[in-house]
Amino acid sequence: MHSIAQTIIQIRNNALIGYMIAIAAFAIALLSRFALQDVLPPGFPFLTFFPAVILTAFVAGTRPGVLCAALSGVAAWYYFIPPFGAFGMDVSTAFALGFYTFIVGVDIALFHFMFKAADQLRSEREVTAQLYERQRTMFQELQHRVANNMSVVAALLNMQKRKVIADPTTASSALDEAAKRIGIMSSIHRRLYDPASAELPIHQYFDELGTDLLRAAKKQANVQFNVDAAAVKLDMDRLMTLSLLVSELVTNSLKHGFAGRPGGNIWLTLHPFDGDKLELTVRDDGNGMPADYDPLSSNGLGTLITQALSQQLNGTLHIEGQGGTTARLVFPG
Repeated sequence: MHSIAQTIIQIRNNALIGYMIAIAAFAIALLSRFALQDVLPPGFPFLTFFPAVILTAFVAGTRPGVLCAALSGVAAWYYFIPPFGAFGMDVSTAFALGFYTFIVGVDIALFHFMFKAADQLRSEREVTAQLYERQRTMFQELQHRVANNMSVVAALLNMQKRKVIADPTTASSALDEAAKRIGIMSSIHRRLYDPASAELPIHQYFDELGTDLLRAAKKQANVQFNVDAAAVKLDMDRLMTLSLLVSELVTNSLKHGFAGRPGGNIWLTLHPFDGDKLELTVRDDGNGMPADYDPLSSNGLGTLITQALSQQLNGTLHIEGQGGTTARLVFPG
């Protein structure tokens, strides 16, 4: 049944085939009417033409149906309504032609509106199916991202736990740090999934993220945040991870780089690098790092977090502390 319906839809969408069916149906109806001329009693000039018009209108569409109806009406008038072989006109002929026109017109109109309603219903079903599929995909993505975010929170709390175990006196400050980091992650999450921010250019997105971080640290008045980012495209998961990394690096600069200083600058750049890679740089003109400090061997919580986030991006992070601090991440584009 479904295949028959699909075949009819394909025929109705092909005008050439539709008109060919109309002509063929008319020819068969005309030949049939000639064959039945001696069998039928007088007064049935349109008998074989009605089924032809109805079948054509149903299978081929409105215009082929009108063509079949017109050809059939003219042929019946000429061949089967007295005087035969001429287009005679009297009251009975006019009534017969009017009756025929009314019947086939109603039939064609019924099929036209029936199929129009069916097309509209089919379109609405397709839209509904697309909306359902989109919602299902969005729900799956939401589940995936929430699970990822919960994993990040769990990893963060585990890092804080190790810090507290090593030094129980830091429990209160560790909880405060964890709360701040979770708050930042929540803010990033809201920004990423806000429909108003979904199409923001990447440089504007990071500019607004930096402004939020300065505001949270109450440094917006004396620290300038500068962004230079190419128009690169990142999927939501990677942008979330990169945002967490930027937040950690900027927070470290605000916390340590400008201690005892009236203010300064932070620069963020993101550009293509070496063909298929991207390079992120977060640099400040603050205090820098002690000469004997090795970020690779440090077991500080901030360092552990930045290294973990870099690994999630399959990137390599280098940090230098001369003349300010510069963090450089190279990761697949």
